[in-house]
Amino acid sequence: MKADRLQKTALIVEDEFLIALDLQTLLEAHGWRVIGPAATNASALRLLEDELPSVALLDVNLGSELVAPVAAALRARQVPFAVASAYEKPERFGGEVLAGAPNAGKPVSEWRLLAALAQAMEL
Repeated sequence: MKADRLQKTALIVEDEFLIALDLQTLLEAHGWRVIGPAATNASALRLLEDELPSVALLDVNLGSELVAPVAAALRARQVPFAVASAYEKPERFGGEVLAGAPNAGKPVSEWRLLAALAQAMEL
């Protein structure tokens, strides 16, 4: 299934409910349609079966699992993604599949989030 690149859609993969809700609210205030949020790899992968987003925002650590399987699925489907991580080099913790992804940081500020998503979509 192809992503609708004309409409800004973002998949949020974040296991902390309040952070996910904050990210969703912020993106929707800027005209984005949010897919999810998903708190686990399994739920994120199920969402990807139904629809491909324009871009995804990934938390590196999802409770006891790492987001690498979702990142790999996004790369395979040529969907750009950014990470939201306090790690300076998220790929050291979440796997090489995260290398080169823009990092919105944590805590996420509005301008860093929007800049990271824009950068991911330009790569």
